[in-house]
Amino acid sequence: MYCGKPFSNLTNYHSHTSFCDGKADAEDFIKQAIKEGFYSYGISGHAPLPYHTHWSMDMEDTQKYIDTISSLKEKYKDSIEIYLGMEIDYLTDEHNPASDFFRNLSLDYRIGSVHLLEDKDGINRDIDVKPDLFCKLIDDKFDSDIKKVVEIYFNKMKKMIQRGGFDFIGHCDKISLNASFYRPGILSEKWYKELITEYFQFISDSGYMIEINSKAFEKYGLFFPNIEHFKLIKELDIPIIVNSDAHYPENINAGRFELFDALLKHDIKQVMELDKGKWVKSDIKQL
Repeated sequence: MYCGKPFSNLTNYHSHTSFCDGKADAEDFIKQAIKEGFYSYGISGHAPLPYHTHWSMDMEDTQKYIDTISSLKEKYKDSIEIYLGMEIDYLTDEHNPASDFFRNLSLDYRIGSVHLLEDKDGINRDIDVKPDLFCKLIDDKFDSDIKKVVEIYFNKMKKMIQRGGFDFIGHCDKISLNASFYRPGILSEKWYKELITEYFQFISDSGYMIEINSKAFEKYGLFFPNIEHFKLIKELDIPIIVNSDAHYPENINAGRFELFDALLKHDIKQVMELDKGKWVKSDIKQL
């Protein structure tokens, strides 16, 4: 629980409602954001995939999702800036944030993410699962080769960045949490450090923003990307957005003040925020 001074940067652009795997209706998130004094808030449902999953919206619900958030934007326009987003997976060269279907949707912003990797049989497997399931998955479907899986993940992220079609990269090293459960200390191994350094350089060269995601902080004490990468992010001058990846309304601010505090300690003094529909730099300020 954060005990320091609160911060005035009350924005969040990564949250999931009952349209996908979130646990409440979109209006509940907006009401909570208003209650907590947020001035800018985005809903970012998991985009439909070519097949049904329990965590992404179905294709036939896409327009209803757009209409619902658009209606709430109008309803609460005098209280808060609401933005309509979508978290879109890079699945294949045909299904990704740059695909015509997603480009043609009337969205305010798009998050590019990777949650699925092809196993040794070419079947997409969700690697954003609980640690025990992840460990079993690596052993059963990836020949217990965690190094190869990590490399596949970051190569897929780089392919997504090359294709484009999104505003910022979601939880850009998300696999680090489960990889650490599978092999403690993996993040300190020479090959991993070299890989992650090259990866952040690739992001910097692309010019894309990244989010720093506070979802796992209260449970695991981790951010995505985590504190050990903040120095490199600062050196490469990668623009960042602070998001909580909330699935419950009460979690819209979870771990965010701790994250702002950590950023300031690493001399990162600005974040990106939406203001009247435009991404702008905003100073991190304590109240």
